[in-house]
Amino acid sequence: MSRGHRPDRLERLELKQLRLLQAILRELNLTGVADQLGVTQQTVSEQLKRLREVFDDRLFIRASNGVIATPLAERLGPKLDRILNDIAALLRGQEFNPAEYTGIFTISATDFEQRVVLPGLLKKLREQAPGLRVVVLKLEIDRMAQQLQTGEVDLVFSTPGFVPDSCPTMLLYREHYVCVCCRQANLPGCETGEPLALAQLAARPQLVVSPSRGDLRGMADIWFEAFGLQRNVVLSVPSFAAAAECIASTNTVAFLPSRLLPDARLSTLPIAAQPPGFDVIAAWHSRSGQDPLHKWVRELLARQFASNTDE
Repeated sequence: MSRGHRPDRLERLELKQLRLLQAILRELNLTGVADQLGVTQQTVSEQLKRLREVFDDRLFIRASNGVIATPLAERLGPKLDRILNDIAALLRGQEFNPAEYTGIFTISATDFEQRVVLPGLLKKLREQAPGLRVVVLKLEIDRMAQQLQTGEVDLVFSTPGFVPDSCPTMLLYREHYVCVCCRQANLPGCETGEPLALAQLAARPQLVVSPSRGDLRGMADIWFEAFGLQRNVVLSVPSFAAAAECIASTNTVAFLPSRLLPDARLSTLPIAAQPPGFDVIAAWHSRSGQDPLHKWVRELLARQFASNTDE
């Protein structure tokens, strides 16, 4: 029997044949192996014939109460166990146990989403996956696509307009804006509760939050323009954390997400109409869609915000 070329022999070897060989080595009885694997004795005989051709060895010799392994078959036993265990481990890698997981998960978000989304999520992560280390980065809108593609960032919390269309997303919650001014500001409506006309509001010095681009435009500009108004933006700050203090110290007005309020430094300013709200979403790269860790984190987020999508 010719040994042939090793690549040809490897191509002729099938996983089910390795499982059969392992079963025969353990049982040393072909009938018992057929019953164990749920196949016919003829199938066992045919697969054993192919194994003998691949290994160029009889492998097993019939005896009165079953079969006896040849020296080569006996030597194959431990190697075969390791190989099949390694193959099984490939599949077990899909079974995610957060309590045993160790690794790093990187999140990118504005300081607003860091305040609203992260506390609840991080609490669950620490409780259920103590070996997971979390890195939180400041949202960089212009680098978001690259960071997700390269794996520098695993998950982004943002609004839909900033997220690349190619990225899968999930809605976390819907938010609305509140117009605010300094608590000591002497503006119409602050004391009387009377709504401020939009034309009067547009003329007031205003602040916008621009996390990474430093724009002097914000989401409300398009809304004002729909009324034929140009608002007077005089200040752009990079974070919501800085916004309240700057509003209080500069006597500007601004639109802040409702979840950042109340704030002792600010008063709500009633206005004649309300700007549209916005969605907060989680976004990730498509290659991470089926990753067990990513799926588990997204499931935690879904439960955290299950009742908050209609606000």
